[in-house]
This record gives sequence, structure tokens and C-alpha cells, in this order.
Amino acid sequence: MSDAPSHVAIIMDGNSRWAKKNKLTKKEGHRAGVKAAKNIIEYAAKKHLDHLTLFAFSTENWGRSKFEVNSIMDLFVEALREETPELIKNSVKVNFIGDVSKLNKIIIKKIIETKGLTSNYQPKLNLNIAISYGGKWDIVNAVKKIHEEILERKIKINQLDEKLFSLYLDTSKIPDPDLIIRTGNEKRLSNFLIWQAAYSELVFSKKLWPDFNNDDLRRALNQFKERKRNFGKRK
Repeated sequence: MSDAPSHVAIIMDGNSRWAKKNKLTKKEGHRAGVKAAKNIIEYAAKKHLDHLTLFAFSTENWGRSKFEVNSIMDLFVEALREETPELIKNSVKVNFIGDVSKLNKIIIKKIIETKGLTSNYQPKLNLNIAISYGGKWDIVNAVKKIHEEILERKIKINQLDEKLFSLYLDTSKIPDPDLIIRTGNEKRLSNFLIWQAAYSELVFSKKLWPDFNNDDLRRALNQFKERKRNFGKRK
């Protein structure tokens, strides 16, 4: 039996399919997804999780239509603007991981503002939002930073091991996820935290993300507690 997870990460999949199922636009589906995320964040804070990471937008999502990408980004800014006061009220600290440089100036400004406003207290929950994030990008980006530091003689190649490598990932200040949940009845990681997920427990939900609720998260947490985690060792 395992203790309660310290870090839960969620691949929020199914907004567009939910919209199609309910004869709504994709933007309305994504808006419903934002509402579901809000409820899960509040529940995670009440359950005293240390870290919650939400996969909001992947590096691959840039390949979607310009209209859909712009709609998602508009909703992202709107959600940060509307929900930041509530996050502060609930002592939630917000961090962002991903290639933020690809975002427009308005979004980058809002990200910086939200990070600043939610960093002035002892957090009850650390909320990590993955935007323009991909596991492969994260690894390649880490390799580039390590290469630069080797050239500058800040580190030596024989110092490099898994622990040191992890310090160059975008998640360097975040513990690896104990539990990864994916909604939408798909059973893959889709380039999400692929280095960090080496020993994560996985739970897959058939529910589309806007339908995923607190009871579903509670059941996933209970599933985690029933898992036996040996990390490759014999006990």
C-alpha cells in the first residue's frame, strides 16, 4: 500500500470531443474544461496535495488550426485574470513550465503577473501549468543548457548523471509526479513529463475532461493508495 501522492499530474484530454458530443463549439468545450480544472484545483487544495500539474497546451497543439489555438490562448488569459484572486484566497502558488517564449506578449505578461501575485505566501498547493510544453522539448532544452555549461567549463562531462540532468529540466524545482491521470479514454502519455514519469503510477479515465469531477479524482487517489511501489527493488 502507498501513502497519498505528493504530486499529481493530469493530462486533461477530451474537451473537443465533449463539445462535439454536446453539439457545442470547440471553444465552449475548452471553456467547460477550464471550469473542470478550477474544481479540481480547489479539491486538490482541500486534500492537501503538495503539487498539482495540469497539461494545458502541448508543443504538438501548435499544429491545430489558428482559430482553435487563438481561442485556447484567449481562454487561458481570461482564466488567469478571473481565477487569480481565488487562487490567492486559497493560497495556491502558480508556476508555469514549457517553452513560454513561443507565447505572445500578452500571455507572457499575464504569466509573470500571476506568478508574482501568488508567490507572497506559504502555499497550500503548488499548481504547475504546462503550456507549450513537451517532454521531448524539455529533454532537448536541458541538453542544450548542459552543453553550454560544459563549454563554459561550469561543469565537467564526467559529472553528468541522472540527478544532475534533472536539474536542467523545466521541472527542476518540482518533484517527479507520483501519479499521472489521463482523461478521455486514451492510454498514453502524449509527450508529457516523459523523463519525470519513469516511476509514476498511471490511472486512465474514460471520462472526457469536462465531465471529470472531484469524485473521479478521489477514486484515482484511492487507486494510487492501493498500488505497491517498489521502484525496481524487491521487498
